[in-house]
Amino acid sequence: MELSLHIILEKPTAGVAFGLQKGSGNKYETVQIQQTDSGNLDFYLTVTTKGDRLKDALPRFGGPFIQGPYMGNFIYLDIGTLAGQVSPWNRRLKIPMAGITWEIIDQLSADVALMLKTNVAGTAKDGSPNCATVKPFNGWRVVSK
Repeated sequence: MELSLHIILEKPTAGVAFGLQKGSGNKYETVQIQQTDSGNLDFYLTVTTKGDRLKDALPRFGGPFIQGPYMGNFIYLDIGTLAGQVSPWNRRLKIPMAGITWEIIDQLSADVALMLKTNVAGTAKDGSPNCATVKPFNGWRVVSK
């Protein structure tokens, strides 16, 4: 099954490029590159679910945007130079796929007008671009497309 996701990067550091990492290792590209002087950035993507609900406690995720091992899957947002910008910032923001259960997958598969959405902080306490694993992570919620 394909899942539609919407990531809202809240108030990212002004003038810094952010983009979704598609692929992994040395074979990746950064897509949907954006920057703002104020306001939020929106990223839209699709991932697949796989796995066997009789064997797997939680769904497995796949597709070019998914990083990491089962039970630890995440999505990267590339920042600054990693997003193709000449910048003093060379970072990634890790957005966990945590909290997505088989029950949520069932809800989404029953209604194609639904998607998963999360909001994450774009700026760290010191004013620099937020990086590393999102903390605190408020999770994913089911919303209408």
